[in-house]
Formats: sequence, C-alpha cells, structure tokens
Amino acid sequence: MLTAGIKSNQLDIMVGMEEKIMSNMLKLPQLAWHGTKELALPLPDNWKVEMGYMAGYNRPALSPDDIRKAVTGKLIGSPPLRELARGKKEVVIIFDDMTRVTRVADFVPSVLEELAAAGIPDSNIRFIAALGCHGAMNRADFVKKLGEETLARFPVYNHNPFANCTYVGTTKTYGTKVSVNDEVMKCDLKIAIGSVVPHPSTGFGGGGKIILPGVTSFETIEYNHQMFRQAQFKKGPQYTGHGDYKGNLGRLDIEEAGDLAGLDVLINAIVNMWGETVAVYAGALRPTYEKAVVDAEKHYLTPKLANKDIVIANAFAKANEAWIGLGITFPTLKPEGGDIVAIANHPEGQVTHYLLGPFGEMTWGPLRRERKLPPQVNRIIVYTEYPDLQSRSWFGDKEKVLSLHRWDDVLEVLKERNGDGAAVAVYPNAEIQYRQ
Repeated sequence: MLTAGIKSNQLDIMVGMEEKIMSNMLKLPQLAWHGTKELALPLPDNWKVEMGYMAGYNRPALSPDDIRKAVTGKLIGSPPLRELARGKKEVVIIFDDMTRVTRVADFVPSVLEELAAAGIPDSNIRFIAALGCHGAMNRADFVKKLGEETLARFPVYNHNPFANCTYVGTTKTYGTKVSVNDEVMKCDLKIAIGSVVPHPSTGFGGGGKIILPGVTSFETIEYNHQMFRQAQFKKGPQYTGHGDYKGNLGRLDIEEAGDLAGLDVLINAIVNMWGETVAVYAGALRPTYEKAVVDAEKHYLTPKLANKDIVIANAFAKANEAWIGLGITFPTLKPEGGDIVAIANHPEGQVTHYLLGPFGEMTWGPLRRERKLPPQVNRIIVYTEYPDLQSRSWFGDKEKVLSLHRWDDVLEVLKERNGDGAAVAVYPNAEIQYRQ
C-alpha cells in the first residue's frame, strides 16, 4: 500500500497532502530538459510505501504576467531595472547552467523589455553561462535555457574558469582572492538569473553563487570549496548541509564575492515538483536573496521519514547531479541497514566537474575525497534508462554501488534482500529536498 506519510504532528505546512491508500505505482517527474514527463514505476503491492513530498511540491506555477510584474515592477532594495540601466553602456546577463532547473527563458523577455526602455541596444547586451567548474554548454543547451529567439538576437558565451579572469578583491570571511570573468567585469550593468533550492554546502543555492562559483576562476572556486570542506567536519556557525543557512560562513564568503563583482540585479526563482516557477524575487543581491531563502526554507522542507528498509531518491531538478539526493536518504534508513535506489535519468549523464568529478578509475578533480557511505547503507542501486557506468563513482564505495538500467532488474535485486512487507520511503525531488 502507498500512503502519504504525513502525520498531524509532523508538518502543518504540508498543504494538500492526504493520508490515503493508493496502488503501488510511483509517478515521478523526469527529464527536466527533455520534454518533462511523468515516470511510472511499479512496486510490489505488499510493500508499505510512504511518500516524502517537499511542502511546496504542488504549489501552482506563476503566469507569464506574474513573472513580468516581478521583474519590471518595484524591485527589492533597488530602483526598477530600467532606472538602473539608464546611461549604462555594456550589459551582461548571467544565467545558471544545466545543473539547475531554472526556466531562464521565462524571465528573458521582461529583462529585455526593461533594458529597451532604458535605451540599451541589442548590440550592447550579452549572455554568459555561470558554469563554475562544470563542463561547457553547447548551442542546444543554450536554446533550452534561453530560447531560440535569444540565440538569434544576442551572443551567448560559456564562462571559462581556467583563463581570462580579473582579480576584484579579497573576502574578509575566508580571505578568498576573488577573480571574476573578464567579460563580466567589463560590463557596467550586471544582471543574474537563477533559482534557490537546498544545497549541500551553502544551505541553499542561488544568491551570490551565480558569481562564486558561477563566473570566478578555478583558483577562487578551489579555495572557497577547500574552506567548505574544513567546515564540514565542524558543528556550530560553520556547519554546512542542506538547509543550514544561518551562520553558514561559506555562504557569507560567497555573498562577499557577489559584492566585489558588483552584481547589480539578482533574479531568483522558487520551483515546484515539476521545475515550474512558483515565486520570483528580484532586486539587490543581499535583501533579495534573504527574502527568497525565507520562502525556500518552508517550501522545500520535507517530513522526517525513518526506519525504512528501502529509500527511493528520485532526481529531477538536478538529475545530472543525482548523488546530491543521497543526503536525505541516510537518516531515513533503519539503523540496522537498508538499500537506496537513486534514480538518475539524464540523457547526457552526470555533469562534468573539473574540481570534484571523475576523470578515470583512479583519477579525480583536485578536491575529490573518498565518499564514505554511512554504515546503515547496505547498497546503492543507481537506476538510469541511459546506461552510464562511470557515473557510479559519484555515489560512494564501489563495492556498495550497483548500476542498473531496467526497472525489473532493480525490483529483482531489492526483493532478494527485502522480501514481502518492505517499508519504503520515496522522495520525488530528493536532490532539492531537506529535513531539519
């Protein structure tokens, strides 16, 4: 049987959840950048399945007019965009890459409307993808993010972290020497478009992350990430993790970098289960991001499911960073041990990451450290319809990780150990959900 799994004393904010018996057929969001669809996966009828939805999973999407009003109207802590743009000569619009589900194309018309109203010609506008240390995007990616019309009107570039970056200052928090993309720094109006979702290091993404790591040098990114790594072994004000935002020093370091780069306007979205924009926050970097996080803290919060034999972690918004969804699964397993299924459906596979990713069976980016799985993890099954054996390296101890691309094979493996009556938790958006 399948139950909603939300008790009255758990989360009052889980609006729309019902505790009712349903058939054991999972219906999960898939393929955010390939014609979003619902993936139906059967489970044995005698398994006890509990769904762990984030609070805002079914929040309604904003209309195009709603988005336009948020961008062209009164901004947070800032004059309207058209007023900021008056008299400016060169404009850069920075946008997040394919590891984020932000529907940037929905925002571009409103931004361009404001720039046109300020008298900025198309020839003075360019777009730059905030890749950080991720692999470069191609034209097809740019079209998915920005739309064909944007590609026909404006030049769109990848950020290069290995060259052409300008030193802009040193942060006080970590002493990070910040070097930013030359093209970005040559522009006198800087606009950034991204989204806010939980993040394993900074608590929440969005905000200044569009600058650091988005458009900074490899050396800047590496140093900032090294400091995060040190913080991961500490508690208190430096502790990092999904939803750990207040007092997160790494986050403060990143916001400083945003200030040093001179980011003028931040546009951040909150997204629902299907990657649709449900809220928009636009304005000056710090006040805008603070308001967005207040919303995000409630929106992505997930009930504390526990004592499960099996946890199914579906990745959608960051399907090419599916390993991030493991974080919420570990405390959900029963203490004596259980199995995890990580659904990582992405036609292009897992993201190329020059700082943390695999480049051989024994070769990794410079900040890779061995991923030790908690003792309660018996094994992790990485399920993808697009076989990609090397991606298993992202998920931890190889002897515990199994890659499969047929769901029947997944069920067969799970049944061997768990049998009838298995207790199962399912997180439909595991990589952007968090629990307190």
